[in-house]
Amino acid sequence: MTHVNDPEVVHRLLTTPGRWAVVGLSTNQNRAAHGVAAFVKDALGMTIAAIHPSASTVHDAPGYERLTDVPGAIDVVDVFVNSTRAGDVVDQAIAVGAGAVWLQLGVIDEEAADRARAAGLEVVMDACPVIEASRLGIA
Repeated sequence: MTHVNDPEVVHRLLTTPGRWAVVGLSTNQNRAAHGVAAFVKDALGMTIAAIHPSASTVHDAPGYERLTDVPGAIDVVDVFVNSTRAGDVVDQAIAVGAGAVWLQLGVIDEEAADRARAAGLEVVMDACPVIEASRLGIA
């Protein structure tokens, strides 16, 4: 089945305060994850956690090597990795009990999206929070 983003889910994820774990977020300011994470934190008011092998603090948010290292609840796992690696991240999101996965523009894994939905997670795929928030007039 081809995934279609539900506009209500997109709106809810962008407007409901929560904690976003941004997978692929590093201190590299030239990466899209850096700017999008700043937007999610500053414009949308979300709490963020940086998930990256370097486990660096980014935007004053703690860094962790893996999703399983993040203490407490994760509402949204924001996936900034290549589509070939997205399935593993989605499986980790399911394992830690995240509420949703948001696969960024160009990150597409239909099978992983199916697994996430089957596990009760909400799924947004091939979309950017900055673009969606602008389109919806949220920020």
